[in-house]
Amino acid sequence: MLVIDKHRRDHQERAPTMEDEVKRPSLYGAQLWREVRNALLNLPVGLAGFVVAVVLLTTGLGLAVTVVGLPLLALGLACCRWFGRLGRSRARSELGSAVAEPEPLRPARAGVAGRVVAALGDGLGWRSALYCAVLLVWGIVTFALTLVLLVVGWPVLPWAMRAISAVSRWLVEALLSPGALAERVRELEDDRGVVVDTAAADLRRIERDLHDGAQARLVALAMDLGLAKEKLEEDPASARQMVDAAHGEVKLALQELRDLARGIHPAVLTDRGLDAALSSVAARTALPGGVRVHVELGGERPDSAVEGIAYFTVTELLTNAAKHSGARTAAVDVWRQDGRLMLTVRDDGRGGARVHPGGGLAGLAERAESVDGAFVVESPAEGPTLVTVELPWHTRSGPRR
Repeated sequence: MLVIDKHRRDHQERAPTMEDEVKRPSLYGAQLWREVRNALLNLPVGLAGFVVAVVLLTTGLGLAVTVVGLPLLALGLACCRWFGRLGRSRARSELGSAVAEPEPLRPARAGVAGRVVAALGDGLGWRSALYCAVLLVWGIVTFALTLVLLVVGWPVLPWAMRAISAVSRWLVEALLSPGALAERVRELEDDRGVVVDTAAADLRRIERDLHDGAQARLVALAMDLGLAKEKLEEDPASARQMVDAAHGEVKLALQELRDLARGIHPAVLTDRGLDAALSSVAARTALPGGVRVHVELGGERPDSAVEGIAYFTVTELLTNAAKHSGARTAAVDVWRQDGRLMLTVRDDGRGGARVHPGGGLAGLAERAESVDGAFVVESPAEGPTLVTVELPWHTRSGPRR
């Protein structure tokens, strides 16, 4: 990410201090012995994995033309996957690796046949089988070399173990890491869940607003008109008053429906884009000093989904500023940068805004992340508050507006 990545780097980068020097671990500390243990265990773990892989996979391949061959091959790959999980766990606990756990294997179809097909097509399972074979060879090397170093190589033991551990870590991360495609699928599944939950919440809000607002008002209006109709001949003056009152109710109901439609997707956003839509939001925001809006997109428009996220994000942030921060003014800036839609919302009110689970800002952050965007809040206690949002310009291929 562009602006947001720079913001994160600025906060993460700092010069080492004396305290860091004091906390630096000793060459012969606990980490060294974890690395020694890992190097010595490579041989027995590698031997066990190699035996399982060779016996089950070669037997399964040899019997592939029979009924039991493919299930046996799938079982061998599942066992290799287990050894892969053991390798990742050892790398994290003993070598300081940050390798992630992959998603569980999910068969596309139920039943034994579905599980067998999923296992045979599991790239991580085959890579785990290769890891079992490589680990046996590497385990022989690390076991012998570590024993020699423990006996006669104490002056160089820490550095040698660092090198051995680096190779072991590389093997795990190269062969046992979840594939980039698998990680992307998991992210998209999480994002899809967020979008579905957000859509369900929006539908419940619309239903509640219709039920408690416009629907209740229209029901009362129908009753008032019915009474006015009954009194039309016997008490025209009273009926006229009731019709006048009903006329006022109609105006209120129409205004509520307009507000509800604007909350779903404002017509001005569809017809005229972000500049006009955000200017309309700014004009309605109750801040004493007003809201400055500057949109510079070069006459182009992003995807409608991105426009909607940007619009509702700015709307919610300005509403929060008016209700909770005590701000007098706010500023909204929107621009395009390197194929991304960037926007910032700044107010001069009290700070202390935080993204916490279940909060309004968390919902905005999830909505941005659902399209591969980012959401960063800078809000010191004394203010001001600055929210930076980065969104993709396009969310899918195809013709653009």
